[in-house]
Amino acid sequence: MMRTVGLIGVGRMGHGIALNLLKAEFPLVFLDHPGNQPTDDLRALGAMSKDCAADVAAACDVIILVVTGAPEVEAVLTGPDGVLEGLRPGALVVDCSTSLPETTRAMARRVQEAGGSFLDAPMTRTPKEAAQGRLNLIVGGDAALLEAHKPMLESFAENIVHAGDTGSGHAMKLLHNFVSLGFSVVLIEAAIAARESGVVTEVFCDVLEQGGGRGVVLDRLAPAITDGDNSGLNFSIANAAKDMRYFGEMARSLGLPADVAQALARYYEQPTEAGQGELLVPELLALS
Repeated sequence: MMRTVGLIGVGRMGHGIALNLLKAEFPLVFLDHPGNQPTDDLRALGAMSKDCAADVAAACDVIILVVTGAPEVEAVLTGPDGVLEGLRPGALVVDCSTSLPETTRAMARRVQEAGGSFLDAPMTRTPKEAAQGRLNLIVGGDAALLEAHKPMLESFAENIVHAGDTGSGHAMKLLHNFVSLGFSVVLIEAAIAARESGVVTEVFCDVLEQGGGRGVVLDRLAPAITDGDNSGLNFSIANAAKDMRYFGEMARSLGLPADVAQALARYYEQPTEAGQGELLVPELLALS
């Protein structure tokens, strides 16, 4: 029998996850929320909605969280009408959000105390790959538990990596985003300097491609640099600020310096504080 899956967070990434779960014929229940993307297509494929997280949990064997960050994860799990109030014995919570490892470990304990199990499984790639069922998942938690639920995760993920114990998935996601979003800042500042100094944008991108700048970030940002096409990196400035802040918090908790992370966070926080946080990261090119 197919496990019934609950989804909390039908946003840019969650909508693609929901669609691919339904295509794989997993019964789906989602939380009705103003922040959701349009859900008519999901309902047409048989998805049902509930008005609170507790009701989603009560109807499901697996609950997937795709919310903004650590405070939202904690609220949806432990708050009034939260997941823990309706969690079935033996149910699995899969946190695909980007969160703090410390919060992850605390929430995993709360889920286990309530009779459930927990995997942290943050994602890389973009809403485009989410819609295609080609996300990357970085999973923390029990390896046997991951293996048992792999067919469900493979319905929306192309690559699944086991990073280690609970919290390791979220730690690795923050490491990944520190590198990728950090390089995005370097590339954007360089592109602006190239533009102001009269370097042809195509030449700028070609030289980097043939040298030390080659990589996925350049591939995604080059269309924005040369043609103003921002679709290659569908990631908001506000989310980038949050991820840089989280990396800095994780580094400091480990007794490590976080000067670079702090500077990167500030780069993304300034437009966010100016009310431009919902713009995409490539749109920083036009803000300077």
